[in-house]
Amino acid sequence: MEKGEKSYTHGKESPTGILITNLGTPDAPTSEALRKYLGEFLWDPRVVEIPRFAWWLILKGLVLPFRPKRSAKNYLRIWDNEGSPLLLTAQKQAAALQAYLNDQYPGPLVSALGMRYGNPSIESALEKLREANVQRVLVFPLYPQYSAATTASTFDAVAAVFKKWRKIPEMRMINHYHDDPGYIGALANSIREHWKRHGREGRLLMSFHGMPKRTLLAGDPYYCQCQETGRLIAERLEMADDEWFVSFQSRFGREEWLQPYTDKTLKAWAKEGVKRIDVISPGFSADCVETLEELDLENREVFIGGGGDEFFYIPALNERDDHIRALGELVLRHTQGWPGNDGGWDGGRDAQRREKGRQLALKSGVAS
Repeated sequence: MEKGEKSYTHGKESPTGILITNLGTPDAPTSEALRKYLGEFLWDPRVVEIPRFAWWLILKGLVLPFRPKRSAKNYLRIWDNEGSPLLLTAQKQAAALQAYLNDQYPGPLVSALGMRYGNPSIESALEKLREANVQRVLVFPLYPQYSAATTASTFDAVAAVFKKWRKIPEMRMINHYHDDPGYIGALANSIREHWKRHGREGRLLMSFHGMPKRTLLAGDPYYCQCQETGRLIAERLEMADDEWFVSFQSRFGREEWLQPYTDKTLKAWAKEGVKRIDVISPGFSADCVETLEELDLENREVFIGGGGDEFFYIPALNERDDHIRALGELVLRHTQGWPGNDGGWDGGRDAQRREKGRQLALKSGVAS
């Protein structure tokens, strides 16, 4: 494949590029759309670390013939009239973050949204940045806690696109922000606001997406970062140790996953006589099927059905102002030293420099 840059123009302004990513979503809440989406998602070797041939047999013979239909029903329960809740929220986040950075970033900057699986793809987002003549890209996966299955997989997808390009941009990547003060503060604010509306009673459950236990034993820091996030939130809220709890949801398959499990915790609490719980999922930057359907609907039924009285789900941070501000500050910190955010940005001087470069290219006969 020819790796060309046919649209390259000498002397064109080169803004900083921000690639905002999240996991992704099917195009529709249908079995056909879920089969395509799950086929891409579950075939990723970062997501399922099983030898490829054995997993191919399982995926094609046992998973894809049956799971898409069940998953489609789950998506249908939370699907918005305008489309996927995750995608709609991600688009709002990207627009709000761009607006924030337009006010705060000293130089030119352009952002693009890409999903690791499904649409819009990471490749389409990077092409948008390339069309804007971006020469520096900050990759920003909206996963607060690092996992090889999420953050590292995003890197794989970006690298796969760059392998097709002749001229690759300078790149930085935010690979976690689980302990960022702005992120922790936004979560604490959302919990305080919930307590102000509904009172503060019972227990606070912080439910994170699960991972196989073997990923922890293999060196993945995800479990430890989830625990630290929970502790920092509790400290910010001045909570006693017995008032909050960390658990893990979304198990898949028969092997042991990170514990304690969210559903089993809820069953045990209801049996113990706990009447009210507040639930938040700090690992999700935007509400999606795992929070809106699995956590708020399925696990609500588990708790209430087990004898509990009140179950409150505290939404993900989504496009809250304090969340966008925290994300924006992360971008500003991670682009320090780049042209446009090096403390000496001068738009006029930069334009003169680019014009000199264009004139040299004209004299050399490589531009017109």
